[in-house]
Amino acid sequence: MDVKAVISEVLQRIRPTEEERAFVKELMDELGEIAERIIDELGLEAKPYFVGSLAKDTYLAGDHDVDLFLAFPLETPLEELREKGLELGKVIAERLDSYEIAYAEHPYVRASYKGVGVDLVPCYDVKNWRDVRTAVDRSILHTRWVNEHIKGKNDEVRLLKRFLKGIKAYGSEVYVRGFSGYLAEILVIKYGSFLDVLRNADFMLRQKIIDPENWLRKEPEIAMKTVRREVEEDRPLIVIDPVDPRRNVSANLSWEKYGVFYFKSEGFLKEPSIEFFFPPVATPGDYADELRRKGTHLLTILFDRPELVDDVLLPQLEKSARGIETALEREGFRVFGRNYGYSDKKAFIMLEVDRLERPAVKIHPGPEFFTERGRDFYRKNERVWLVGKRLYAEKKVTENVLDILSSLLEKNQVSLGKNLREVVKNADFLVDYVPGELGGEAYLFLSRKKDSLKG
Repeated sequence: MDVKAVISEVLQRIRPTEEERAFVKELMDELGEIAERIIDELGLEAKPYFVGSLAKDTYLAGDHDVDLFLAFPLETPLEELREKGLELGKVIAERLDSYEIAYAEHPYVRASYKGVGVDLVPCYDVKNWRDVRTAVDRSILHTRWVNEHIKGKNDEVRLLKRFLKGIKAYGSEVYVRGFSGYLAEILVIKYGSFLDVLRNADFMLRQKIIDPENWLRKEPEIAMKTVRREVEEDRPLIVIDPVDPRRNVSANLSWEKYGVFYFKSEGFLKEPSIEFFFPPVATPGDYADELRRKGTHLLTILFDRPELVDDVLLPQLEKSARGIETALEREGFRVFGRNYGYSDKKAFIMLEVDRLERPAVKIHPGPEFFTERGRDFYRKNERVWLVGKRLYAEKKVTENVLDILSSLLEKNQVSLGKNLREVVKNADFLVDYVPGELGGEAYLFLSRKKDSLKG
């Protein structure tokens, strides 16, 4: 298929139908009326604002989550905003179908209405970046800026979002570290179209800095401080927020996710295919065959899934997997990769290691023999010898990787997510075996198909 045919087919699948648009409009009208009525009933000085992809008309077909922000006057003390904002959100949610309290910078209400998720978030009624007090305040400014600049390119944004979802590079959450929806909107506004964003993948990486509102000219001191900070952090991209010169929109974007976008953009432009947007589900093979082929081993830590939301659980799983990898490499094992996630009831961490046992002894270099520390080293060790001026000793060590890891965990010598410390210590440790429901996951991990840049 040529590129026009691919884009046409994708748009048919991701562009909301007229019926969907009517449903979304009616839904937002109803929610707006409910919010305004309750604000009036409670005698509060607050205004409801719709933000996010629905308010910008950049949402994908079938994706109707609503972000309704409850904006309080700037003179409202922060504690009062949190308290009254949460109370207001709960009263609104009681008129809907169901709700729960969620937590970010401050508590907010996550509700459901007519089968659609509705986030009710308190914020300040900001007019510009100087008014911003909390992280969520900018969302009102973001929505306003996109709607003023998008100029009919809404479908181009939809294409870029779906492309990023297809290549698994969409979402700025800490456990994804990809492109946010707002970043996708900025890139389309900056470069003009979905295809032009892809064509500029290499250019924007070399250019490094994208400044849609010319903050480097209008607020050079503040904008340059942002640039210097982000350069020091070695970000792949610096996109100075069009509504706030202090912020890099792409601060959460990792090199890995940008690299995926970089190669997939080139691949699509060379050979356009609908599979970039809607990749086929990978067919898992036999993970045991992969282990035999590679001559490596699979260490799996399996435990009951904690009652934590993804925003909390997944970053802690990542931290724990990284901590276990670091601890094992410190003990002389090579770790070729790590993987983590959860199924319905279980959470897991997988590591591919080079071997299950190490030599029973470890050579321990000591100090120079004629020092006080040298004499102490000589007294404490049985098998000691000299190489030049330096003393060396042979120490007996635990051999098996499971025994080593258990010992390290027991001594709290492994960096773990704070909510996972006890469950990991009491987890099941599996070697070269996983339960049936994790077989496909193990195969995709070991075969590199889970994160492959090709195919």
